[in-house]
Amino acid sequence: MNQTRGHVPALTGLLTVLSLALVFGAVLGAIPPRVLPRAPDSILAAIPHLNAAISATAIATIVAGVRAVRNGQIQRHRRLMLTAFGLFGAFLVLYLYRITLEGPTDFAGPAAVESFIYLPLLAIHILLAIIAIPLVYYTLLLAASHPVAELSQTNHPRAGKAAAGLWLVSFSLGIVVYAMLYLFW
Repeated sequence: MNQTRGHVPALTGLLTVLSLALVFGAVLGAIPPRVLPRAPDSILAAIPHLNAAISATAIATIVAGVRAVRNGQIQRHRRLMLTAFGLFGAFLVLYLYRITLEGPTDFAGPAAVESFIYLPLLAIHILLAIIAIPLVYYTLLLAASHPVAELSQTNHPRAGKAAAGLWLVSFSLGIVVYAMLYLFW
């Protein structure tokens, strides 16, 4: 705990850079697909649907975690937020796996919808996710490196509120993007 405490900003930066490098590496095709074993096509096709369910579960978990801390249920809050982080991790692994093997999914709807609705929503979703990642790491590292009694004297409450809000909106927009790619068109 004490070793991490003095290095929270540096660890946050390191984890953020590694996470974003993996995401952008996968999206931009820098990770060769041959380095991963290929799952059957039915599994690859199921990943977006599973990720939408993971996102919806993460939203419910984050909301429950926020309510728990507001009600003074600190241990419940901790369990829920760690669960939300685990769900995010599962989402990310599945997303990176599929995107590395298949590449990004093309929008199949009308060009006007793509230009004026889909792409702006996707851009906001991506931007909020990029902003949320360091806040989530920072908040979790503060929680891991300080006793519960000291957390209120750190940036944990303020960073946690921002992280939770950005995370919720990003996950929600991710579900909208999913619906536009896989349900509507």
